[in-house]
Amino acid sequence: MADIAPASLAPQRQQLERLAALALESAKQSGADSAELAASLDEGLSVRVRNGQPDTVEHNRDKSFGITVYRGKSKGSASTTDFSESAIRETVARACAIARYTSEDPCAGLADADLMATDLPDLDLYHPWQISAEEAIDKACEMEQAAFDADSRVSKPGGANVGRHEGISVYANSHGFCGIVPSSRHSLSCSMIAGEGSTMQRDHHYSVSRLPSELDSPASVGAEAARRAVLRLGAKPVKTGVYPVLFDPSMARSLLQHFVSAVSGSALYRRSSFLLDKAGEPVFCPAVTLREEPLIPRALGSSAFDRDGLARRPRTLVDAGVLQGYVLGSYSARKLGLPSTANAGGVRNLILTPGEQDLPQLMKTMGTGLLVTEMMGQGVRLTTGDYSRGAAGLWIENGQISHAVQEITVAGNLASMYQNIAAIGADTDIRGNIRTPSILIREMTIAGQ
Repeated sequence: MADIAPASLAPQRQQLERLAALALESAKQSGADSAELAASLDEGLSVRVRNGQPDTVEHNRDKSFGITVYRGKSKGSASTTDFSESAIRETVARACAIARYTSEDPCAGLADADLMATDLPDLDLYHPWQISAEEAIDKACEMEQAAFDADSRVSKPGGANVGRHEGISVYANSHGFCGIVPSSRHSLSCSMIAGEGSTMQRDHHYSVSRLPSELDSPASVGAEAARRAVLRLGAKPVKTGVYPVLFDPSMARSLLQHFVSAVSGSALYRRSSFLLDKAGEPVFCPAVTLREEPLIPRALGSSAFDRDGLARRPRTLVDAGVLQGYVLGSYSARKLGLPSTANAGGVRNLILTPGEQDLPQLMKTMGTGLLVTEMMGQGVRLTTGDYSRGAAGLWIENGQISHAVQEITVAGNLASMYQNIAAIGADTDIRGNIRTPSILIREMTIAGQ
């Protein structure tokens, strides 16, 4: 048993414990050789305001249950949102029936019993927010008003949102592992429109944290949304050519998301990754070191165990540009003949070691080129690394903002982009599972006019 739920959640914890025990016993009685399940109870509030008036107010209470059973090397899965005993037994029976007719997969099954996590730390992920709908509406109105007050060129609201979410989840399997995790996630966001008529531009800003006390103030979120929207006024394409490209932190995150996908087990065993068989080789420039730190208290990406029940541990994924290993759960590890890296469900708190320059300094280092602040489309082929996405941002001349840019495409190849990172910023964005500063690529093709 791995129990890290606070006493205030005792009823929910006990409900999930009973549900897990019932489901696993029912699977055994139905002839399953082994089984694993995941279930959750969630509750939250979401408020949206436009023009100082509530647009939507939503209270939600959700629950989910899913089980996978194994008969030999055949598996079956089923799910439900009904937590009654009869519904759980029926769901387990459906999963067992499916397993009788599926083909065997030699890599199917639970992770090895001796690898199950024990003595898991409490990562302090649960911080409820006692905020009423009326109070949430007031905060959303404050964001919106702060945006209007920040700049007279802000003309219309795009919407201000306040959200809180709290929940508790369980993963359990027939090895005897039962991990119960409470968590919370709260957010403020604001979208604003600047300009009039055909010259209007929209942008947004947000703050997110597990702790309500660590959210940015509503006024600062609204003011930043206004600043970003105004910066986009007068946007136009640039001349097609090859230029340096600087990705701000929120956009740089996507570059590392593509990397994680390329070194994940499913892409590797399907042989559909441009980083296939690259372990031990340089895949980034020497300035890049990537650490996975899954046990940071209160961080958005923290998790003590993966979806197989294996303990997560800190590790270096890329050291001075050299790929140290892959991102594997038990199934993909078996397919590849490698040990699991406790990454079923992906990486947790992947951190790019920052450099020493802030964004204005990186702009000066770049000289003339594109600062990307928004990306559109999904033009990435992991098999080859070919990269082509719509983008918008700011054109930089001699280290200073010249004008906003829109209706362009940035293109290159991820393998060469990673090797041609010219600088890494000091402006790390911690609002997510992947923490990255700005990244300056030495050159990419920009298609514009």
